[in-house]
Amino acid sequence: MEAAQKIRQAVADVSLLRKSCSADAALHDGVKAVKRTQGSRFAGTYRDLLAGGPFAAPTRFFLEELYGDADYTERDAQFARIAGAMEKFFPADVTDTAVALARLHALTEDLDFRMGQAWVGADFAAMPPAQRYVAAWRRVGRRADREAQLQVVLGIGNEMARLTRLPGLRLMLKMMRGPAAAAGMGSLQRFLETGFDTFSSMAQRPGGAETFLSIVRERETKLIAMLFDADLVACEAELALALGQAP
Repeated sequence: MEAAQKIRQAVADVSLLRKSCSADAALHDGVKAVKRTQGSRFAGTYRDLLAGGPFAAPTRFFLEELYGDADYTERDAQFARIAGAMEKFFPADVTDTAVALARLHALTEDLDFRMGQAWVGADFAAMPPAQRYVAAWRRVGRRADREAQLQVVLGIGNEMARLTRLPGLRLMLKMMRGPAAAAGMGSLQRFLETGFDTFSSMAQRPGGAETFLSIVRERETKLIAMLFDADLVACEAELALALGQAP
């Protein structure tokens, strides 16, 4: 399957999940609640990095573009429209990273959708958010997908850091501004430039990208293990702390 087709298929899969949510108000609210909880958890887990320092910008990028609860519908549509041109005009490494990002997005949306289905279950309705999240996580399961999700995030981070060293790529992105604006692709252009600049700045520090991604790997691996394996009460208490709530 060609890269453009893979990107369009991933976007189409996400669109189908969104349509299912829009047809069910309770499910829509459940998925939004899951995403809000995940965004709050990520912000809590990386509170120290977000507070300032060399990793504040990449952490904020991860929060807003990969772990947040923003509506990416507009960006997805633009991504699908430009997929063919990206495959034609950009280096293969850039296109491969775009494919990985699209597939990550589809996997994340599917997991969030299943979590949302569990979240709105009658037996979870009275639970506080941390307990409800853990219960939904364990009901959905899919540990291999959770671990794969993290590996793809780390792989994209490593590849983005490497791509920032390719000569001429930043200039190419800058030259896209006018055509992107004229074509109504401002959201995608902003994402591409922000991601490039964020990782470019970090990659300029020796070992910067490697250190940041190592922190993400360690903390997210620990979180996945905790949510699957830890004593239920202890797990809920730790997650509540990350969410800034009383255990």
